Amino acid sequence: MRISVALAFYNGKKYMDEQLNSIREQLGPEDEIIISVDGAEDGSDELLERFAMEDSRIQVIEGPHKGVVRNFENAISHCGGDIIFLADQDDIWVKDKVKKVLGAFARSDVMAILHNGKLVDTQGNDTGEKTLFELRGSRTGILKNLIKNSYVGCCMAFRKELLPVILPIPEEMYMHDYWIGTAAELCGGTGLLKEPLLLYRRHGENVTEMNHGTFGFMVKKRLGMLKCLCLLKRRVRENANQ
Repeated sequence: MRISVALAFYNGKKYMDEQLNSIREQLGPEDEIIISVDGAEDGSDELLERFAMEDSRIQVIEGPHKGVVRNFENAISHCGGDIIFLADQDDIWVKDKVKKVLGAFARSDVMAILHNGKLVDTQGNDTGEKTLFELRGSRTGILKNLIKNSYVGCCMAFRKELLPVILPIPEEMYMHDYWIGTAAELCGGTGLLKEPLLLYRRHGENVTEMNHGTFGFMVKKRLGMLKCLCLLKRRVRENANQ
C-alpha cells in the first residue's frame, strides 16, 4: 500500500527539519511527500532543496499562493498514493504513527482515520494540557461536526477513493479538514484512534483555531458549511453513479 503525505508549506523553516525527519523515517521506499510551497521568504528555499536532493521521495512543488486551503488542495491533487496523510509544517509525528493508522484502515472499511494529538510548546515539550480529542470533544457524525468540527487535518489520513469527491474544494469552504472528514462520513465513515500520534506544536502562528470566534462569525461559518454540505452530497451521488 503506497503512502502519500500532502504537506502545505509557508515560511516554515523554523520547525520543518524536525517535522520532515519525523515523517520520512516512517515511510517506505515507494512512498512520497508532496510539499506545496506558498512562500519561502524566510530562507527555507535552501532547506527544501536540500531535503529534495537527499531524498527522492520528497517532491517540492509551487503553491497557488491563495491561502492554506488552496495550498493543501494543490498538494493533495499531486498525490498518487493509496492512503493520503495530511501534514502541517510545524508538528512532530510520533513514532509508529503511520503503522498504527494503516493498521486501523486494515481493520475497517472506513474512508478516513482521525487520530488524537498531544499539545507541546515551541521546544516540543508536553504542555500538560488536554489532548486535541478532549479539547474538541472529538466524535464522528455529520451533525456533531457541523456544530463543532473534530477534523484536524494534521491528524487525518484518507483513502485515494475520496479524491473525485473532495476535489476541487469549493471556494466557500474555509476548512479543508472539515470538508474531507465530512466527505469520508458520507462515503463510508470515519474511524477514530484515541492514541495521540502527533505532537501538536502550539505557537503564535498556528492556523488551526482552538477557540470560537464571535457569534456572528460562527453563524456565517455554519451557513457556509451547510451550503458546502449540500454540494458535497451532490458530488457523492454523482460519483456513485459513474
